[in-house]
Amino acid sequence: MAQFSTSLETDRLTMRPHVLEDYDDSFAMWSNPEVIRFIGGQPFTREEVWARLLRYVGHWTLLGFGYWVVRDKASGRFVGEVGFANFRRQIEPPLNGTPEVGWALTPAFQGRGYATEAVRAALRWADAEWPAADTACIVAPENTPSLRVAQKCGYVEWARGSYKGKPTIHLRRAAGPA
Repeated sequence: MAQFSTSLETDRLTMRPHVLEDYDDSFAMWSNPEVIRFIGGQPFTREEVWARLLRYVGHWTLLGFGYWVVRDKASGRFVGEVGFANFRRQIEPPLNGTPEVGWALTPAFQGRGYATEAVRAALRWADAEWPAADTACIVAPENTPSLRVAQKCGYVEWARGSYKGKPTIHLRRAAGPA
C-alpha cells in the first residue's frame, strides 16, 4: 500500500501514516477508559476503531493530510495518534473546513511531553504544507492536560461551544511557525 505523506521524526518519536498492522495498538488505546474519558467517555468497539482506521487512511487519500501513528523511537512502542482532520463535524460554532489537529496517547506515555513533541512535529509539517492556513482544535473544558498541550503549541481560545451535547473549548492557531 502506498504511503500518502511524509514520515516525521523528533528526538524521541517516529510518526507515519497508519497501516493495517496498527489496528491492534489503536484498538488497545481507544478501548482504554483512561484515554477516552474526555473524548466521548465510552470505550470504542473493534468496529468503531476499524472505522477510525479507515477514516485516517481516507483523509490521506482524499485530502492529502491525516493522522500519524506515533511510536517511541528507542523501543518502537506505540505512543498514540496525532494529526489533522476535517471530520465535517456538526459543531457549534462551526470549524468551516479549518484543519483540526488532534491527539491521543496511551497512558504509559501521558504526562511526559510526548503529546507536545508530536503535535509540534505535525505543526511543522502543516506550516510547510499550508503556510497561510490557520488550524483549530477542540478540547473538553475539563481536559486540563490537553489544554496545556494546545497552549504550548500556540493555540488560543477563540470560542466556547458544544459538540454532541457536550461543552467544548475551540482553539485556533494562526498560520506560520510557532
